[in-house]
Parts: sequence; C-alpha cells; structure tokens
Amino acid sequence: MTEVTGNQGNSRKRRYIRWLLEGLVLIAILMVVHGFQTRNIVRGPAPEFQARLLDGTAVRLQDYRGQALLLQFWATWCPICRYEQDSIDALARQNAVLTVAMDELAEAEMRSWLDEQGVSYPVVLDAGGRLSGLYGVEGVPTSIIIDRVGDIRFVEMGYTTEIGLRLRLWWVSL
Repeated sequence: MTEVTGNQGNSRKRRYIRWLLEGLVLIAILMVVHGFQTRNIVRGPAPEFQARLLDGTAVRLQDYRGQALLLQFWATWCPICRYEQDSIDALARQNAVLTVAMDELAEAEMRSWLDEQGVSYPVVLDAGGRLSGLYGVEGVPTSIIIDRVGDIRFVEMGYTTEIGLRLRLWWVSL
C-alpha cells in the first residue's frame, strides 16, 4: 500500500515540476516577444516635444515634470485601443495622461469620434507620425510610462489592464 502511495507522490511531484518548467518556458517566450515588439522604442530620457491638443492648448513633455505620466499611442481603427479606452479615460481623471492618436482623421472628425465614444482624455493628433517616430512607436496601442524626472521606465505594446497601468504609474511616482 505504501509503495503505491509513494509512486503517486513521485508522479505528482514530476507533474508539478513539468508544469513549473513549462510555465518558465512560456514566460521566457513572452519576454522575447515583448522585447522584439518594443525593440525600436526609445529608452532612457524621454524625447522632448511640443504639440497641440485637440482643444488648441499647447503641450510640452516638460509640462509633466514632477509627476508620473502615461504617454499612450493609439488609433481609432485599432480594436484593442477601443477596448481599453475606458481604462485610459478613467486613468486620465486621476493621473497625468497624454494620448497620441496615430490617425489620419481631421481634428473635427477626431473630436466627433471622441464625443461618440464618451471619452475626454487629452489627445494630440499625430497624422504625420512625427511623435510616434520620435519615440520609435510602430504599433498600437503602446503605453509608455515616464517618471517624474522624465525617464522612460515602462513600455508596453498591446492590451494593458487598467490596474497594470495604475500600478506602473504608482511605482514610478515613488
């Protein structure tokens, strides 16, 4: 009887070890994919820029010094961007958020689209790709977390949860 129980224990132990190894391989694959996707995005000090929000207000990256900033690159045609827009809007009510629309829409069309979606986060239109090129952004959505002194601390491409973004903003504001 103890021999059967011993074999079952060894079998269970091997299964747990196999699951652990498979999990580590999966994590390694995800890290390689993330590194590949974000390989061209600028690291270190965030490139300074000046732009104009949809409401006409001039904005500079320097305006956000002293606080953590979410710099979000997105597009109206991106389904993942639309899925996370409510999270970005909620974050913008309590945190420094600046979004960059990599879109070809005219300003009036973009304002109308934002009104239809019911979101009010600050938007810079980047139809020519100047800002996305400055930061090396090649896909959307891309979330860049910049710390209080202006250094890029986190870069995520693809869907990111609201809690994940909140935690990153909190972390860099310490």
